[in-house]
Amino acid sequence: MDESLLDIAEVAHRSGLTASALRFYEKKGLTAPAGRNGLRRTYHPDILERPGLITCARSAGFPAAEIGRFLTARPSDADLRFRTAAKARDPDERTGRLTRLRDSLRHAAVCDHEPIVDCPDFKRAVGNVSASALTPDEPS
Repeated sequence: MDESLLDIAEVAHRSGLTASALRFYEKKGLTAPAGRNGLRRTYHPDILERPGLITCARSAGFPAAEIGRFLTARPSDADLRFRTAAKARDPDERTGRLTRLRDSLRHAAVCDHEPIVDCPDFKRAVGNVSASALTPDEPS
């Protein structure tokens, strides 16, 4: 075995992923082992960069098929560039909603209006917080 290759357990340990996650990414075409040492997959050390890229893309909402395209993207891939630019706007929008939510909660924490929920400033602040700031499992 090439001494520079990493065993799947070492990759899992160093990347913070499970071996099953690495196998899942392989099934989806997002990673590829360099070979095998017996029954265990082995990887080139540069595989350690890949989980961070995949995690970033997943956090941005890209499905596995698009992540595969993202990982091999060329400057000429206009469609992927368009989708990436659209995804880049999402965190800004979420940040705005969360900032408004934070501001309304801070106001409620110091408001002396009786009752707080009738405070015009609080109502205005809460009205500025979009219902989409709630997580999907919370009632709106």
